[in-house]
Amino acid sequence: MEPEQLRALLSRVIPIAVTAGERILEIYNTDFEVQTKADNSPLTAADQAAHHTIVDGLGRLETVYPVLSEESVDTDYAQRGQWSRYWLVDPLDGTREFVKRNGEFTVNIALIDGRRSILGVVYAPVTGLLYWGSLGNGAFRQRGESDPVPIQVTDYKQGAAQLRIAGSRSHPSPVLQDYLAKLPEHELVAVGSSLKICMVAAGEADLYPRFGPTSEWDTAAGQAVLEAAGGHLTDTTMKPLSYNKPTSLLNPEFFAFGGGEAPWGGYLASSES
Repeated sequence: MEPEQLRALLSRVIPIAVTAGERILEIYNTDFEVQTKADNSPLTAADQAAHHTIVDGLGRLETVYPVLSEESVDTDYAQRGQWSRYWLVDPLDGTREFVKRNGEFTVNIALIDGRRSILGVVYAPVTGLLYWGSLGNGAFRQRGESDPVPIQVTDYKQGAAQLRIAGSRSHPSPVLQDYLAKLPEHELVAVGSSLKICMVAAGEADLYPRFGPTSEWDTAAGQAVLEAAGGHLTDTTMKPLSYNKPTSLLNPEFFAFGGGEAPWGGYLASSES
C-alpha cells in the first residue's frame, strides 16, 4: 500500500482503538470478574467488549479485510494462509495489568501485508496515551487532546551513556536476569504490555529483550510503530519478526531496539555459554 493510503486508513483506525479503550474503561471501573483461558491466561469482559468494538469498527471501513484477534475463534492456516492482507488485533494487551489495575495495558491494532506489519495503533486507555505509525509515514505519539508529535528512536553506541532497558512487569524470568547480568551498566524500567516497544520507538529505552512466550498479536502493532520510528524488532538472530506463520502464531524470542549499533545477540550468546 502507498503511504497516503496508509495515512487515510490510520485516520479511520485510530478512533476505533480509542472507542475500544472507552469500552475497556467502562468495565475497568467496576468489580469485574476474571476467568481463566485454556492457556492459563486471564480473560475479562473488557477483552470481549474491546474485541467486538474493534471487529465491528473494522468491518465498517470502505475496504474490509479479515480480522485475526486474540479473542477470535481459532482460524487455521488453511484459511488464514490465503489472506494477503488482514488486521491483527489484541483487544486488551496486558490483561494481567488490567486485573492489577495499574493502567499499563493497551489496545493493539495492526495491518499485516504479506508477512509484514505495515500499520500499527497502540492505545493506553487509562493515560490516554496513543502511538501510531505506518510504512513511509513515520511514527507519532499523542496524549489526550494534545497535538500529536513525531517520535524517533535513539542511536546506541557501545561505551556511550547508560543503557535503558524496558522489561516486563508481569513476566520476569531467570533467562532475562542472566542476560541483563551480561549487559553493560544499565537501568531497567519495568512496564506492562506493548508499551515497552513504544518506549523504544519514542527514544525512551534502547532495548527491550523478550525471552518468554508471546503471540503475533502482542507485537504486530508495536512493531509497525517501532519500525516507522526507525527501530527494529527482530528474533535473536537479528531477522525481523514476520507474521501469519504456518506452524504457529507464537513469536520467537526477540529484541526491540533503536538505531546505531546492535550487539544484543552477542550478549545472549555470552549468557548461554
